[in-house]
Amino acid sequence: MRALGMEYVAYIKEVVVDGEEAFAIHAADGTPMALTPDRDMAITAVLEHEMVPALVH
Repeated sequence: MRALGMEYVAYIKEVVVDGEEAFAIHAADGTPMALTPDRDMAITAVLEHEMVPALVH
């Protein structure tokens, strides 16, 4: 996404860590930034950092 000029976009992806569902937050260039236990918390974290969340399935 960064290559497309969307450097202020962070994407959120559902993942499984140690058998538990979680939500990973990645920068537009794919760099992992954070892991949260639920989607709402992930969206809030992205918005607090003045970025635009994009959900990835």
